[in-house]
Parts: sequence; structure tokens; C-alpha cells
Amino acid sequence: MLPLRIIDLNFILIDEVTKYESLQLTRSWSGIGSIELKVNRYAKGANQLLCQRILFPHNQLHKAYIIQHREIELDENGKETENWLIRALPLKSWFAQRIIQPPSHTSNDNKQGPAETVMKHYVNNNAVNSVDPKRKFPNLIIASDQQRGDTISRSTRFDVLSEELTTISQLSGIGWNIAIDIKNKKFVFEVSEGVNRVATQRVNPPVIFSPEYNSLKSLGYTESYLNYKNMAYVAGQGEGVDRRVIALGDSAEGFNRYELFVDARDVEETITSDDENSTETPRPVEDIVKDLTDRGEEKLAEHAQEVYMEGQILTKSPFVYEKDWDLGDITTEQYKEWNITMDARITEVKEIYEVSGKRIEVAFDNDKPTFISLLKRELKQLKKDLKR
Repeated sequence: MLPLRIIDLNFILIDEVTKYESLQLTRSWSGIGSIELKVNRYAKGANQLLCQRILFPHNQLHKAYIIQHREIELDENGKETENWLIRALPLKSWFAQRIIQPPSHTSNDNKQGPAETVMKHYVNNNAVNSVDPKRKFPNLIIASDQQRGDTISRSTRFDVLSEELTTISQLSGIGWNIAIDIKNKKFVFEVSEGVNRVATQRVNPPVIFSPEYNSLKSLGYTESYLNYKNMAYVAGQGEGVDRRVIALGDSAEGFNRYELFVDARDVEETITSDDENSTETPRPVEDIVKDLTDRGEEKLAEHAQEVYMEGQILTKSPFVYEKDWDLGDITTEQYKEWNITMDARITEVKEIYEVSGKRIEVAFDNDKPTFISLLKRELKQLKKDLKR
């Protein structure tokens, strides 16, 4: 079985767990992920699986999870078993503990630049070099900015930091994580780009997940237009006929036109100076339109045609996990019987270790949303509307 090391927040090695009933380790490119571990409470190291300690597979310092929950598992009759049930979240879940605070001189924290630069701006201001030192995470640093990703413009006000990073990741395709630097005793916030391994490119060895290539054991496919929108009216500041409104995707027509209204009243029309008088000056119209366009495109991306693919990779696949492909890579998925061929990013990998063996499950582009995830998305939008 995959050995799990236990360290504390001071990077001191506590113990190692090598025998357990089962382990489900989920890695997410844009989201958070989790670990669920069932271990006999008398097994070596089990008594050291305490909340706020860190678990990671041996030498895999990019897969670090902090224990947040432990309980004695009950059987189907409600009686105690011999197993601890341990739940842990990746270190990047720390950012769910921080709210993005806007600067004191403006209502929103606005940032424009490459997706990586914007991500690191918000992390730096709210978790690493915060104005309030109590908001800093000890020993957390940020990897050097390589300015990767498309140029984006973001405006946030008291949003959850982890949710904003997830949104930027989904818009840009850039993944994010916190890894451990044992040598320097640091936690490192880093972003990464997946490798293009689709069948049609010629730079990297292609990876094709298909039953015909003996690389895919099972595949699920869902295509849905239930939440689809392809045209947006984005409304900024102003009242009545004087309100600034732009249209995106206006070429769609007839049965193929799905309209959406986006309230972007928080996009500022003026700039407040930092001097004593706090003078307000009009923003250039092109900057306002750019912000409204970015907001509209973000909302249209949330309402794109939804295609979900998930599958189980064959244990003896010709494509080896973390060697030939990894989380975040773009690969080709093919099932000729369904007439389906699609290039998609691997956005989630679940490693499952049991007494019977190991298996790998993956989600391509996005996992199918659950009722809870859809409810959270609606509540998040409601909270944003109430802030305006």
C-alpha cells in the first residue's frame, strides 16, 4: 500500500502509516480535493493521525493534506468498529479560511494581468503579506511569478479566497496548489499549466483514453443544455436609459439564441485618488467596457454547454499515471461506439487504495455537478448580488 507520512505544522516527522483498510485520495486542478482514510486504530501510526497534522504520500510533497476530521467508524448496526475514519483536505484549503479584503481606499480589490499574476496578487494580499499580520499563514511563501495564462480582469469584495482562485483557474485553465518544501521548511503556493497531450498535436507523446487502446476500463458521458446561455446583456452603473449596457454573443439568433442578464453594477466608473481629498476622476470608457466584457464572459463560461466525462483508467494501461499523464493535462477521450471523440483537460484524479488493489478514476474538464454544488453556486451568486 501507499505509505503515508505524518508531520506537524513545524515540519517535524511524527510517524508513518503503511497499513490501512482503504484510502481515497482526490486531487483537483481548479477546486480543493480531499482524503478519506480508514485505518485500524491499533495499526502503527494510527494514534498519531490527529487534527491539524499533515499527511502526504512518501516523497510526494505536492500531495499534502491537513487532517480536519477523525471519528470512530460505525458499522451498519451503529456499533463501533476498530477503524478510525480520517478526513483531510489539501493545504490549499487554507485559502477557504480567508476573505479577500479590498484596499482601504476603494470598495473592490481590482486586478488585471496574466491569470497567474492575478492569483498571486490575491494570495499575497490576504494570506502572505496581509496588512493585518494576524491574517498571515506562518511559513507560507509564493513561488516566483512567471506571468502565465491569458490576461484577465478581476474585481472582488469580501469573496472567499479559495473560491476566487477556483474561478480564475476555471477561466484560464491554470491549476493551483500548496506544496511542501521540507528542506527550507516552507509551504509554497504555486500554479501550473497542464501538458497538451491530445492526439492531433506533435510536440508531446499523445495520450488517448479509449477502450480500443486498452487504456480505459469504463466511461460515463453527459451532454446538457439545461443551464446553457450564449448571449449576455451586461449592465453596469447608471439608471434607466442612462445605464451602461453592452451585449456579448449577439450573433446568435432564433432557436439557437439563449439570453442572459448580468448585473455588473459594481464595475466602477470613477477612480478615487489616494490623496487627502479622495478626488474622483472618470475612468477611460474602454477600461469600463473591458471590465464589463470580462464579467459577461465569466458568466457565459458558467453557462456554457455542459459536457461531462468521467472514467476509470485500466490498472495496466499503456499510459502510466504521473509519467505519461497527470492532473491538468489535456488528453483525447474516444469511444467510437458512441461516436464520441473529445479533447479535454483532466480536472480531477481520484487514487483509490484498498486491500484488493489500486485503481484510478478521473474526471475530464469538469465532474458532473451534484445538487449541493449547484446550490452552492446559486448561493455564491446571491451573496455577490447582496454586496452590490
